[in-house]
Amino acid sequence: MGSRVNSGAGAVTLGFRGAKTCVLSRPSASAGLKSKTNMSSSTQLDSDKIRDYVRERYGAIATQANDPAASGCCGSGAASSSSCCDASGQAYGEKLGYTAEQLAAAPAGADLGLGCGNPLAIASIKPGETVLDLGSGAGFDCFLAARQLQGSGRAIGVDMTPAMVSKARANAKKGGYANVEFRLGEIEALPVADASVDLIMSNCVINLSPEKPRVLREAFRVLRPGGRLAIADIVATQPLPAKVREKLDLIGACVAGAALVSHLKTWLAEAGFRQIEIKPREVSRALINEWTEDTSVGDFVVSALITATKPQA
Repeated sequence: MGSRVNSGAGAVTLGFRGAKTCVLSRPSASAGLKSKTNMSSSTQLDSDKIRDYVRERYGAIATQANDPAASGCCGSGAASSSSCCDASGQAYGEKLGYTAEQLAAAPAGADLGLGCGNPLAIASIKPGETVLDLGSGAGFDCFLAARQLQGSGRAIGVDMTPAMVSKARANAKKGGYANVEFRLGEIEALPVADASVDLIMSNCVINLSPEKPRVLREAFRVLRPGGRLAIADIVATQPLPAKVREKLDLIGACVAGAALVSHLKTWLAEAGFRQIEIKPREVSRALINEWTEDTSVGDFVVSALITATKPQA
């Protein structure tokens, strides 16, 4: 875990040294409805430029994750651990709130180190439910959700990168997960029917969308009445400096696209959600400072656990 994609114009390489690259489910070309509030959910950079940048790097992660020579961890290869470790041998996933049991439970290759928290810790999954993961990557959180479903219900992952969806599907087959499926699609235009999902989870993905209010409206659309959100994401606790917001590599590192907590609460309420809670994890600031060469970013952003519910009809 903790992989980083170099931002130079040359070949994209991954290194497991505590830095981090996140993923993006690409928005549609159409702009969709605007938020009622006078707040932008994107940086000053062109949205298409942001999407192209992150999509290229995410595609590289999906491709290189299939290369055994590039996926080693803690000095002994991917087979020895389900997540990368720091110098002390502590799994990166444990720093995010996952248990050692959870990290060992998913198929090898499912955990690519692209999260910023553990949404399962706040999900309260019940057998028989339908669970949707926004930006599902190689399927790690979907597989953990399927375990809690105990062979019933359904876990659906949506991701925009064909290579990653293929990898997740292969992982599902390898692990024998009959109630897990992965769909190619955009989190701003979900390939999911109205009112068909009980729970939506996401791990460090929504911060990368230039259209966050639209993502939340889509989440509201596909949830059943009484459905809920369980999200781990990066949020801003104070306005980010322009020099941070305008750097593509910091957007790809899940920092520059972080929205203010107050903005997220407003967008969630405008989408129709109630019982909104955003709980920053102050302990994550030190970890976030390891993601970039700018060790001050943790002064502005923090990992948070986000919950909300769709009212009963």
